[in-house]
Amino acid sequence: MGSDLPDHPVCVLDASSYVGFWILKGLLSRGYSVHAAIQNKKGGEATEIEKKIMEMAKEDDTKLVVFGVDVLDYQSILVALKSCSGVFCCLDFQDPYDEKMVDLEVRGAINVVEACAQTDSIAKIVFTSSLTAAIWRENICSEKDVDERSWSDQSFCRKFKLWYALAKTLSEQAAWALAMDRDLNMVSINPGLVLGPSVSQQNPRSTRAAQMFENGVLAYVNVNFLVSVHIRAMEDTSTCGRYLCFDQIVNTEEEAVKIAQGLSPLISLPQSYECGGSEVYEERLRNKKLNKLVEGTAY
Repeated sequence: MGSDLPDHPVCVLDASSYVGFWILKGLLSRGYSVHAAIQNKKGGEATEIEKKIMEMAKEDDTKLVVFGVDVLDYQSILVALKSCSGVFCCLDFQDPYDEKMVDLEVRGAINVVEACAQTDSIAKIVFTSSLTAAIWRENICSEKDVDERSWSDQSFCRKFKLWYALAKTLSEQAAWALAMDRDLNMVSINPGLVLGPSVSQQNPRSTRAAQMFENGVLAYVNVNFLVSVHIRAMEDTSTCGRYLCFDQIVNTEEEAVKIAQGLSPLISLPQSYECGGSEVYEERLRNKKLNKLVEGTAY
């Protein structure tokens, strides 16, 4: 599909999020023309990612065009999507997440999907969600399989103030409901903890890592693999539904401590965990569907 789109760009919104930026780079390296939609921020200086995107656009304004958007302003999204054949919707907001952020992300997701419905050229939406939209509920430890059919429980997330998980759950569910109502072609990618360059500085995210680990649902994914999955999901006409995306499930104390040390302060574990621990927790995550997607590809 990439080689067939020299005159039909794809849009990345928000290109200034950590995942969005790497998707943008991946698309450009594969020859795509890209509309980089960056959320307008009131006041404050541009982030390092935003500065890099502007520099990239200056170097090649034939392949990369930057748009400022407000996800609550439907018209600004339409401008960024004009003439695009597909969109990577990877909304993310800075920590700390709270109830206000939850509402903002849900409304933003709805506006993006509705704008796609009103843009005749859009053939597909790849929606970036999160593994946290599938793992949080009472008695998760009693479930054998956590896969694409699983959803986090809204009441559980509210009870324990898991605002990030709630935002991802509600925004993805809202996007799916609207996409189905508007008969849009959409897939969602639900990544675990994203590992990559400068991840703890550029991709801050509070998480209950210890609880995820103990319940067998702590997993991570390398950002390069995640980007390949996103692009493959856009290009492959057979893709549908949700895809849990991770490289490795963390189920030993040694692995958990190593990950926590490398991602501090992104995630933290109680001091009771020590390297070389012998405790092993049962893995509950399943991603057979993702494996089928990437089998036999060059990614």
